[in-house]
Amino acid sequence: MKMPVGSGDWLRIPYVVFAFCSALILGAIKGVLVGPIAGLILIIGNVGVILGLFPFHVWWTIYTLVNTNRFDAPLKVAILFVLPALFALWLALSIAGSLLLGIGYGFFTPWVSTFEAFRRENEWEKFWHGIVDGTWGTIKGSCTVVRDFADVCYHSYPFYLKEIRESLGSNECQTLRFIHIPAIIFVGLAGLIVEIPSFTVIAVIKSPYMLFRGWQRLIHDLVSREGPFLETACIPVAGITILLWPLFVAGSIIVAIFTSFFVALYGSVITYQERSLRRGLAYVIAMVAEFDEYTNDLLYLREGTILPKPQYQKKKVSHSSELSVRDSRAGGLKFSSIAMEATSKFIPGLVPSRSLRETIQEVKMVQVWSNMMRTCEARGKELVDANVIMLGDLNEWLKAKNGDEASIISVGLPSYACLHTLLSTIKAGLDGILLLDGVVITHENRPQDRLLDWLFQPVMVLKEQLMVIKLSEDEIRYLEKVLLFGSDGQRMSAWENGGFLPQDSLRAAQIQGISRRLMGMMRSISKFPTYRRQFRHIVKALVAYQTDKEGTSTKYDSVRSIPFEIV
Repeated sequence: MKMPVGSGDWLRIPYVVFAFCSALILGAIKGVLVGPIAGLILIIGNVGVILGLFPFHVWWTIYTLVNTNRFDAPLKVAILFVLPALFALWLALSIAGSLLLGIGYGFFTPWVSTFEAFRRENEWEKFWHGIVDGTWGTIKGSCTVVRDFADVCYHSYPFYLKEIRESLGSNECQTLRFIHIPAIIFVGLAGLIVEIPSFTVIAVIKSPYMLFRGWQRLIHDLVSREGPFLETACIPVAGITILLWPLFVAGSIIVAIFTSFFVALYGSVITYQERSLRRGLAYVIAMVAEFDEYTNDLLYLREGTILPKPQYQKKKVSHSSELSVRDSRAGGLKFSSIAMEATSKFIPGLVPSRSLRETIQEVKMVQVWSNMMRTCEARGKELVDANVIMLGDLNEWLKAKNGDEASIISVGLPSYACLHTLLSTIKAGLDGILLLDGVVITHENRPQDRLLDWLFQPVMVLKEQLMVIKLSEDEIRYLEKVLLFGSDGQRMSAWENGGFLPQDSLRAAQIQGISRRLMGMMRSISKFPTYRRQFRHIVKALVAYQTDKEGTSTKYDSVRSIPFEIV
């Protein structure tokens, strides 16, 4: 940032100190005034959703357990006995998490928003946004968090249970012998007794090192003007990071304790999978060593761990999914899907700081999410113009209890949009994924976000498969039909887009495989927080577009393309 004309370098220090102290005091005042309101909204809303839907969650879970074909009778009985403990754990952890989230979000969001105002262009914008940012926006954000949480509890969880009930032949029946039940219970209890105190002790012992190592890293960047301190306008933002670093350290201890519950209980799953008490106990011991090694890597301590790490699972050969394709020049070609794993765990904190330019070049998760929604809207308008998507389809989704009741909109439209995104990328000859705004996501600039880690590689595999099989125009049109209408043969026949079922059974099987992968990914994405709220905006915008096109008037007439709000 350029300093005001006529000011010398010696004015930078008092300018930064004054700006930092002003933002610190103003942010604290806003946190005290706005924090209780936003925090109470979030806490009362989330706890209300948890307690209000708890009887339904119990009923839905028991109903699914009784009606699913994936478990035999002894395993169902064993799970029924464990369910009360799991539900009690859910209530305790979810309510405690809501309390901590409400306090942290309500107080710190106005504070951080005040420092973010220093990224504005001119002094007046910094002053104005330093006052107003984090006030009403924090209160609205707390309402949005409650709404997204309610969507997950009311829509995503029942949808997941429905998938379990309806997975008839896709998964073999899981069996349980009563002789294994004592071992499963014993390993679960042993895990709780061992993992929780062990994780806590390791986190507490290493927390001072994390505290001072983090301060050393941040102060080094401040002195050398690297990373977040490269620009003068970013110094107040980074200063709050130094100030609040002890809270990050305390939060890491809480996360370690919280995680230890699930790590411990997973020992029962290992015991069941391996049918071995010895391997279950080996898992309990190995997880302590794994956590110690993980924290050593995080803090750049000695490699590995001095704790014993026994093997708790038999070595299994991973069979990557294969797609057989024929090449016009060769007799045949077998295409194996890419099995690349993440190079490492993306851990913020003590890793060497990235430069501001590198940070700016990185594609943000918000950008990916909003591009995905805008692509769905653009492709949806094309389908509305072609009379492929009807007003009844859109209204059906708006009235549906879950997305599976209106699959043309909930699954078909996002799958159709994703297909054309991949085809556009292939046509452009790009290595990554081409977004709607022209940005290309690659392995180098993709967001360092665990959600995208889970999605990016399967999408890249699908892109490679499309490149290898080289679908013709007619086959692409048929794939569009399959993605949009699935098994609805009447709607598929009615849409005359020039696509027909290939005569070659291999090509037909490949197209069906591509469609299943795409629709499976879209069904998984639809369960994520914020997705339903954002997608509802898209559907309402399409309803308004359709009614405007027809010249009719409905209660959605005033809705246009709604701006995206990512929380």
